[in-house]
Amino acid sequence: QVQLVESGGGLVQAGGSLRLSCAASGRTFSRYAMGWFRRPPGKEREFVAVISWIGGNTYYGDSVKGRFTISRDNAKNTVYLQMNSLKQEDTAVYYCAADWRDPYGSTWYPQEWGQGTQVTVSS
Repeated sequence: QVQLVESGGGLVQAGGSLRLSCAASGRTFSRYAMGWFRRPPGKEREFVAVISWIGGNTYYGDSVKGRFTISRDNAKNTVYLQMNSLKQEDTAVYYCAADWRDPYGSTWYPQEWGQGTQVTVSS
């Protein structure tokens, strides 16, 4: 089991950037696939990005491809989400997630979740 704590959310203007961080506890962080989901206001939770633990392969949701980048630092037990060219529709609570099972492309059903961090993009 792994515990996840997100940080880095906040208010940003459209076109700006933010970097989210997710610190994970546990000695086997490097053997977990790590990722991000988000829940926009009034909408369902949606997949954002995932990075596998085998090979460090990355996959993104269609709405963030080319703008967001996921990365991980196994020495720091941390996964990052660099968000550029933010749009108002990126406003959501962003959740860090983890699972020992690697994703199959962008199909991934993680079992471990953080509490979430709010990202608000203003016009």
